[in-house]
Amino acid sequence: MKYSPEGLQAFVEAAEQGSFSAAARKLNKSQSTVSSAIANLEADLGVELFVRTGRYPKLTEAGLKVLGFAKQILDVAGRLEELSIRLSDNVEPKLTVGLTDVYSWYHDRHFLHDFASTYPEVELEWVDAEGEDVIGLVLSGRAHVGLLASQQSYPTDLVFRRVPLTTRMGIYVGHSHELAKKKYIHQHDLHSARQIYLNTERRGGQRPGGRVWSATDYIMVLEMAEEGFGWAELPLELVQQYGDGRLVELNVEGYPRIINLDVLWSRTNPPGPAGIWLINRFMSNH
Repeated sequence: MKYSPEGLQAFVEAAEQGSFSAAARKLNKSQSTVSSAIANLEADLGVELFVRTGRYPKLTEAGLKVLGFAKQILDVAGRLEELSIRLSDNVEPKLTVGLTDVYSWYHDRHFLHDFASTYPEVELEWVDAEGEDVIGLVLSGRAHVGLLASQQSYPTDLVFRRVPLTTRMGIYVGHSHELAKKKYIHQHDLHSARQIYLNTERRGGQRPGGRVWSATDYIMVLEMAEEGFGWAELPLELVQQYGDGRLVELNVEGYPRIINLDVLWSRTNPPGPAGIWLINRFMSNH
């Protein structure tokens, strides 16, 4: 019996998102396409996966059991696709990577030299992006590989792997800022001061409360904090590399905050051998 990848992806996404419409938005497809894919999967399996009588579909007992297997099948299919690419050795002429500024080249100073010597004819393009914007670049095909701070969930047509690196995030202000004079910072101190936060194109207008400024990349956030315009959450490595001693790390409860990094790529349009090489390099961290 054959199950289409589209049907499995639609089923998993609908189960995780809680509705067919939300799954459609995640997959960039129409709701009717998602509904049809799930209905076809139910016909192939001979079981009902969702109870559709309420406002939102709920997994049946069979659906709960199928969900785990569906995730495993999609994961194995992605791994098989990676293997086939490595075996075919059909090297892509250009590789575009959506990359977060949270990642520091300090961890692996030589890998660009290794890439250049391994794939001398491949055009390599780096695109600065953060969070949801990295996901959008890969989903749209603008980027072949993405590296970003770990997210709570990803669209099912993306494959992601945890990178064996962590980054420390701290709260920083410029030396001239009034908060720089305090030994310990309470939350109400932060709420009363302007926050400079990282804003992405795909945030949907979400913003923290209070007085805020924002930028779409960490470098601009860092520069505004240096000038004393407000406080900002920034990666330690970025501050060490570009802060030039002009920032003060504040003593705030819950900080420094440790975050993980993920590398991701499209399940349906995976990168070629050069992209797989880069993914493996990120994952091996050497």
